[in-house]
Amino acid sequence: MPERRPTTPFTPLDFQLVLLRRMADHQPDLVEDARHTLGVSIADMREANRRWQAMLRAPRQRSAASRYRSVLGTPESAQERRIGDLVCEALRWPVPLWPTLRFEVLVTGNGAAWNEWLVRAPGAAAPEPTTLDDLAPWSCTVDEVARAFAPARPLEGTAPTRWGLAFTAPDASGVRQRCAAEFTWGLLQRVAVRGPAPGPAA
Repeated sequence: MPERRPTTPFTPLDFQLVLLRRMADHQPDLVEDARHTLGVSIADMREANRRWQAMLRAPRQRSAASRYRSVLGTPESAQERRIGDLVCEALRWPVPLWPTLRFEVLVTGNGAAWNEWLVRAPGAAAPEPTTLDDLAPWSCTVDEVARAFAPARPLEGTAPTRWGLAFTAPDASGVRQRCAAEFTWGLLQRVAVRGPAPGPAA
């Protein structure tokens, strides 16, 4: 029997549920609060994720650029960006659940996605963390943590939508600690402290 096709379109609300579904592994309480804010059930979140995965695995799947445009509409902005020898188009869409963030997709010439994550919106006040206490879940993006505690070293993520950073940062007493931060869709989820870093206190 052929698979029954959904009768309702996949909406920006559904896409936000996809983002939350991945974040629930690390921050279930924050996801629960967000789910209530959006007025949706756990079943709604699971169904949105199921439909998203079906789109990704469809035999005749569309390009990433086309897929995001069909779900999120016309991008708020589209700019050329060069990363080394690679020339991409950076497409950005607003995410109502996080008003100061944008969902950014870097698209190559053939429409494939080179990167997909949340970034700070242009003109929005960005956090400036200086100690570990400032690194609350969902407070920073990958770029913001990397800049604040440079030099940061990328770590391999545990899933396609996850990133990691290794860096050193002072704790509340000024002792520099070796840290590993985990991000989902580019948004900070948690920080693991692995012990004091060599060298003098900050």
